[in-house]
Amino acid sequence: MAMATDAKSPGSPSLSLRQLWSRIGPTGLFALILALLIALPILAVFIQSAGVSTDLWGHMARTVLPGYILNTVILLGIIGVVTLVTGVACAWTVTMHDFRGRGVLQWLLLLPLAMPAYVLAYTYTDFLQYAGPLQSFLRATFGWQRGDYWFPEIHTAWGAGLVLSSVLYPYVYVLTRAAFLEQSVCVLEASRTLGCTAFGAFRRVALPLARPALVAGVGYALMETLADFGAVRYFGIDTFTVGIYRTWFALGDPAAAAQLAAVLLLVVLALVGLERLSRGRMRFHQTTGRYRALPAPRLSARGTVLAWIVCLTPVLFGFLLPGAVLIRMILRGSTELTLARFTDLTVNTFILGASGALLVVTVALMVIHGVRHDRSGFATGAARLASLGYATPGTVIAVGILITVGLTRDWTGWPMGAILGTTIAGILYGYLIRFFVVAYGPLESGFAKIGPNLEGAARSLGHTPLQVLRRVHLPLLRPSLLSAAMLVFVDITKELPATMILRPFNFDTLAIEAFRMASTERLDDAALPALVIVLVGLAPVIYLSRTIAASRPGHQG
Repeated sequence: MAMATDAKSPGSPSLSLRQLWSRIGPTGLFALILALLIALPILAVFIQSAGVSTDLWGHMARTVLPGYILNTVILLGIIGVVTLVTGVACAWTVTMHDFRGRGVLQWLLLLPLAMPAYVLAYTYTDFLQYAGPLQSFLRATFGWQRGDYWFPEIHTAWGAGLVLSSVLYPYVYVLTRAAFLEQSVCVLEASRTLGCTAFGAFRRVALPLARPALVAGVGYALMETLADFGAVRYFGIDTFTVGIYRTWFALGDPAAAAQLAAVLLLVVLALVGLERLSRGRMRFHQTTGRYRALPAPRLSARGTVLAWIVCLTPVLFGFLLPGAVLIRMILRGSTELTLARFTDLTVNTFILGASGALLVVTVALMVIHGVRHDRSGFATGAARLASLGYATPGTVIAVGILITVGLTRDWTGWPMGAILGTTIAGILYGYLIRFFVVAYGPLESGFAKIGPNLEGAARSLGHTPLQVLRRVHLPLLRPSLLSAAMLVFVDITKELPATMILRPFNFDTLAIEAFRMASTERLDDAALPALVIVLVGLAPVIYLSRTIAASRPGHQG
């Protein structure tokens, strides 16, 4: 009996391990391993940054760091204000007003999502340069010569901020419009009966109710700004992402690059923390569950014109004008891109997109499955940790993976570079970290629509959890799986910094080719790869538009 008592004592190692395993289970263990894999490159950045000498950091603080901070703050300020004003104005106009062409504008406003920021940078450079169509038209019309007129320079922080805002405002528009669609008519009507004007109801009722969506939308736009590499580097704006790339690959100083990456990670984590803190301390919700069709007063002819101007302006500058410039560059016929080269680029892009989408969606599906069957909380915490990868810039992820390879070799002697160093596996690993949450969101929503009774019935018939996943959940999740795979595929085709840093030798994609050609001022050669990337991105835009329209409770058809 004494031996039995000793074996079951709290201090027994075997019993502690058994208790831990019973609480975690295989699904929780899988989620913990995933979280470790995703967090490992980020932790490696901080480990490597600790080895930077004070002299080197002091030199960087006196020379380049103030410029990185100033340019980044300017970009964040411009993009935060422009995306907030543009997204809210467009969302309120198309949601709360009825006018001719409203249905067309609702999905036109999403088109800039298909336009990568670096593509916009190339097209506006071609359109606004001295030999471009706009200045050529002005000189031909007014008889001006060089020096007779002033023309704004787009290769500035303000130019980069406006260009990035043109493709990032849909983050605010999408979330704000969805929040407006979910609001109760009763609340808006009550505000009007208390004497609020239409603008007063918008300012005092609708905006506070949509505040979490506003904060989240602006937060996404700001995190994408911190992660951008192609546009700011092409415009010659020294931000943290450009500095990290230059310090590692041009100056050959991994420790200093890790230090800059660590600072950028702290900024990103601060943004995420502020967004979550603001949602936790201020909560707005409806006090009624009654939903009717939203009141949409019919606008007059003057109001319709104003609504079209408000909504079509961001679409014009974010998609229509750049798209027309791309087509014009292609039609000029001066490209040197051969059919064989273009085919190789397209095949490489498709291979990475399809493989990455399959990997990310599969891992996200297994993690969600583990969260649903784990009662210890370990799987849920691991999933939240894994979702932070989307807030990490691609440049930092790539640098973190390379640092992980070096640290693993130094500490264990394992040749991890043969697996993750500038290989396809390394690129896919980076995609898993970067886009895990892109697949997790649609799949989590799909699982939420499946009633627990179906799974209970299948388990009562003797099916294991994996059999229930294969025979019950997967058929019902087919739309969510397709949408998640489509979103990840498109994000991969547009991704630039991680792919460019981690790719094998002589393995290029459409995004890399477009960036390389534009960097050497061969904009006509960059036009065709850029246009293909834009066309691929249109599919999720159409899907997203239909999803938002059906998001209001009680919607039919």
